[in-house]
Amino acid sequence: MDQTVPLSPKSSQPPPAVVEPLERETIKRVVWRLMPLLVLGYFVAYIDRVNVGFAALTMNKSLGFSAAIFGFGAGVFFIGYVLAEIPSNLILARVGARRWIARILFSWGVISGLTAFVWNDWSFYGIRFLLGLAEAGFYPGMVLYLTWWFPSYYRSRMLAIFMTAQTISMILGPPASAWLLTMDGAFGLQGWQLLFLVEALPSIAMSFVVWGLLTDHPRDAAWLRPEQREWLQRRLDSEEAQREAVHRYAVVETLLNPRVWLFTLVYFAYNSANYTVLVFLPQIVKSFGISIQMTGYVTALPFVFAVAVMLYWSLRSDRSGSRTVYCASACLLGAAGLAVCSIIGISHPVYMMVAMIVGVMGLQSIAPTFWPLPTAMLSGVAAAGGIALINSVGGLGAFVAPYAFGLIKDASGGSDQLALLVLACAPVVSALVLLALGHDRRLERIPRA
Repeated sequence: MDQTVPLSPKSSQPPPAVVEPLERETIKRVVWRLMPLLVLGYFVAYIDRVNVGFAALTMNKSLGFSAAIFGFGAGVFFIGYVLAEIPSNLILARVGARRWIARILFSWGVISGLTAFVWNDWSFYGIRFLLGLAEAGFYPGMVLYLTWWFPSYYRSRMLAIFMTAQTISMILGPPASAWLLTMDGAFGLQGWQLLFLVEALPSIAMSFVVWGLLTDHPRDAAWLRPEQREWLQRRLDSEEAQREAVHRYAVVETLLNPRVWLFTLVYFAYNSANYTVLVFLPQIVKSFGISIQMTGYVTALPFVFAVAVMLYWSLRSDRSGSRTVYCASACLLGAAGLAVCSIIGISHPVYMMVAMIVGVMGLQSIAPTFWPLPTAMLSGVAAAGGIALINSVGGLGAFVAPYAFGLIKDASGGSDQLALLVLACAPVVSALVLLALGHDRRLERIPRA
């Protein structure tokens, strides 16, 4: 029988956290064992997802793509992603993360490499659709996996560490991609073709690493001492019991829950802004009139600052428990940066890049402060379904927005200013919905014994 307690975002604050030596040692051991694997996996995932933005610098001209065609192709990835996301996460919950994540890494690596051989717009759309099918379930699977290993008190900062992979990929990826673009003629291929082939190889390699080293649950961790395994499993089980005392959700109930759908709207608007910036930023920077190699370095610059801000903001979110305030603030910072970019324009590249740095710092800080909200609400198989729903339907923003950005850019004679201003509205929507939703802190921290 489900037990339901009325939700109240204004519930009293939990008692102060006390971190015992066993807890500190256990969490540290888990972090050093698992997080490098997860970060590396997401790093190669994001390179394969957004390297299309850099390939576009020469691929679009080579294949005759307009901004709208490119934007549609970049975004159609998420159609396949949405179709396979929920089934993929439910399979992961059943068969375990080790086997399923290894499968995902291998299949998307192969398909990403095949992007080198597209020849027209429809082949481009098709391979991007297949890439979305192959990668579906990786990101929500990792979010779910983190809930299997880390108590809620640590969740935002662990998500931030995981998300540094995305940010680091945008620091290291652009210079590497720019260098590959300059290798026209090597092995009889164009630079953009080499880019896709070379950058697909790490994903395939990581599939074997994950298969060999990832552990599904704390109870399976032979690399933890018995008392560490017992403490961690007991703590996670007690938090799940606490959530279910407030309300235990079934899978179907989760998929129909209005609060979950509002979280989906938040994530849709966030993805609209974040992914569009990721895939169009190289073209925006190139419009400053600089070389392809310099474009790589300048494109990476905002993400250098974003890493530090994201980690700090997530740590503050964990320690304060003010989830909605921190996430909404990140949304508004991202919106402000994009809006100022649209006002300044490319005629003042230094000022525009300062504004873009501010915008990217905000956008990159949204996801790690967002996911503790729905994961605090859901447990068990309902968490697998709910996380996948939010990520998949919310991910449609990453399909719609790049296409709309390209259409607005084409209609504006190639200018990014109006498109950036429209894009800035998306994270404002996220902030308003988050503040309206609030957060019940009973769903998270429990008193330490």
